[in-house]
Amino acid sequence: MLLANLLPGPLPLPGQFRRYSGLTGSADALALAELAQAKKPVLVLTASALDAQRLKDEIPCFDPSLSVHLLPDWETLPYDKFSPHQDLTSERLATLNQISRNQFDIALVPVTTALYRLPPLAFLAAHTFFLKQGEKLDVDGLRKQLTLASYTHVTQVQAPGEYSVRGGVIDLFPMGSTVPYRIDLFDNEIDTLRTFDVDTQRSIYPVKEVRLLPAREFPLNEAGISNFRQKFRDQFEGDPSKCRLYKDVSNGVAPPGIEYYLPLFFETTATLLDYLPPEPLLCLHRGVQEAADQFWRDTRSRYELLRGDRERPLLPPEDLFLSTDQLFGQLKAFPRIELIEGAELPAHTVACATASLPPIHVDRRADLPLAQLQGFLSQFDGRVLIAAESLGRRETMAQLFAEQGIHPALCDNYAAFNTSAERVMLAALPVSQGFVLPSEKIALVTESELYALQVRQARLREVRKTSSEHLLRDLSEVRVGDPVVHEEHGIGHYLGLVTLDLGEGETEFLHLEYAGGDKLYVPVASLHLISRYSGGAPETAPLHRLGSGQWEKAKKKAQKQVRDTAAELLNLYAQRAARQGYAFQLKPHDYEAFAAGFPFEETPDQSAAILAVIEDMTNGKPMDRLVCGDVGFGKTEVALRAAFLAVADGRQVAILVPTTLLAEQHFNTFSDRFGEWPVKLAELSRFRSAKEQAEALKGLSEGKIDIIIGTHRLIQKDVVFKNLGLVIIDEEHRFGVRQKERLKALRAEVDVLTLTATPIPRTLSMSMDGLRDFSVIATAPQKRLSIKTFVHPFSEGLIREAVLRELKRGGQIYVLHNEVETIHNMHEKLE
Repeated sequence: MLLANLLPGPLPLPGQFRRYSGLTGSADALALAELAQAKKPVLVLTASALDAQRLKDEIPCFDPSLSVHLLPDWETLPYDKFSPHQDLTSERLATLNQISRNQFDIALVPVTTALYRLPPLAFLAAHTFFLKQGEKLDVDGLRKQLTLASYTHVTQVQAPGEYSVRGGVIDLFPMGSTVPYRIDLFDNEIDTLRTFDVDTQRSIYPVKEVRLLPAREFPLNEAGISNFRQKFRDQFEGDPSKCRLYKDVSNGVAPPGIEYYLPLFFETTATLLDYLPPEPLLCLHRGVQEAADQFWRDTRSRYELLRGDRERPLLPPEDLFLSTDQLFGQLKAFPRIELIEGAELPAHTVACATASLPPIHVDRRADLPLAQLQGFLSQFDGRVLIAAESLGRRETMAQLFAEQGIHPALCDNYAAFNTSAERVMLAALPVSQGFVLPSEKIALVTESELYALQVRQARLREVRKTSSEHLLRDLSEVRVGDPVVHEEHGIGHYLGLVTLDLGEGETEFLHLEYAGGDKLYVPVASLHLISRYSGGAPETAPLHRLGSGQWEKAKKKAQKQVRDTAAELLNLYAQRAARQGYAFQLKPHDYEAFAAGFPFEETPDQSAAILAVIEDMTNGKPMDRLVCGDVGFGKTEVALRAAFLAVADGRQVAILVPTTLLAEQHFNTFSDRFGEWPVKLAELSRFRSAKEQAEALKGLSEGKIDIIIGTHRLIQKDVVFKNLGLVIIDEEHRFGVRQKERLKALRAEVDVLTLTATPIPRTLSMSMDGLRDFSVIATAPQKRLSIKTFVHPFSEGLIREAVLRELKRGGQIYVLHNEVETIHNMHEKLE
């Protein structure tokens, strides 16, 4: 039972409203949880999708018994030529179904999402059905029903809206479900229903029934297509047969962006309020009116900008969205509560009894890191709940508190804290911001206050670590004109597939062209003899002449070099495996202080790579780990943590990079992060004078330089280390085999960390075969749309549109500019 009573006074009656202000931090989530206890159901309109997601995460922390649902946005801009991600459509349909059945306590909806017109309730009801264990099932009838619901038949189910039929086994991934289901038939009866894992395709646990929602928010059956065709002709002038979108829908195909023609599929559309049960309590969160007004300004602007495209005529905004007056006019009939903030508050606004926390952040570099928190605890006349993000973080914080003489009691949730008499308690609660309840003498402290300068892991979406086992599933096909290597005949150009009849019927062959116009036809059955050319740029590939012996000589020479290099590598890796390396000592207090300087949140893959590197460096075995990740995925932070661990234990670090510019960038990055630590850095590159390089080499040999960053200059014979402990190689594919192995040969027991976005085949093969340890940084947020690439003339309007689209989904934007001299001009334009 919640006791704070943050929203005092009687609940409003239909047609009435009450205004509240002063809800500090995450107190709004506590207030909504209390509100739902007093009156269910509650519909909350928020100003943004991020606010809605935050409340969805936080409300259950205060009352886990509440059924909280979020109606997500499409995450596309009005009139976009992109369709929303299938996962978003799935979640939307599930939430609409829950709302229409009054199976919710709190529904969270961004106000811009509430402005969208929706399919009528009859559509959702007509295309929703259940499958239960033990009932009869007509497989052909199920196929037809799934087709009418716009499900797609595939060979292997991977995403919501897909199904597969394989004899007596049917796989289904229903919309609105987080897991797919497998149906085992015994004759024509459903024998078992089980969930299964998408990656492994293994069954997990049995269920009694499965609910199937439609796969789209509009029908693509015969009636839906007929409605679309008729309304399209009535709405737009000209010949519809010349419109690609009209032709696609007529053929039963849903083109990208068809969602913005949704009213054409129905006689009438519905609004969110049509789905609500009788007399729900409405809550308007902060800034709702301003967000709705801004949405309409942007929508009208986009409509005027895009309406001139004859091949894609647009519906007026009024046909697709409710106006702000229409929405707020409909809301007036319901009992309403408004949460507002601002310097000038309207009359009859009730102030809520909450207050902000004083500065209590942890200073890890101080002798008493928790001095501010200890001061607050001694002065605050009440009880304090400290919220950690996870159980792991709770244990870490409990250890830190114990070292500083603070011993909070552990509890499981907010309810346990409420019923306990302990003065200070520690729980795992994903609450973003703390607050004080003066009347109840309660304070909630979160990691946002304790680690104010450190970006904590945002828990907006559940993410899954990427496994390297699934990284290399698919290989793109070779393109016409690409150089390829035939195992017996050498390098030639691939010219495509041809069909030839050699007397035994038509057979497909790969057409290869060699030097001098020689041609070779390779049966598709011998495809295993063909491989990609990887010896350099495709346009510079040296073509061989058939029958000349060039290829045989090249193979013999390469085999000799391979044997020599393989013998060297085998000897080196045997030494590394046999010899005892240096076991670095991890100093948790200093390491946590250094890690706190990372200005971004760690992804799960990045955290896993960092932990793997730390484990390698502290176990006494020479490390040889490859960290593979795309540009911007956080490989440099892994290198920084490893370098700190080595330097903190008195060992030197060498960082080898392929270009002078990259050396300068790394030097600046490392200098910034180590700026407050007694660490001496130096750079060896063309950007440094001969005198500076000589001083750096002298300091390196005397042990005065802790971290050296350089290009190929680092692997010359006059470079001498006094106490080398770690070698970091960035973009290793830009170096030759012998260049990289020279650094390793300096000390057979030296720890080596390799960073790359594009591992060369030899390195990747050694990693996959277990000769080298392998970490992958490839975590992508759930519901991220696949990357699309467009080539387009420079347009400020197009850039603005792309930025707005990403901001709408709460994402980040990287703008790449092609000139350093004018990059500040671009910065000013973006502002």
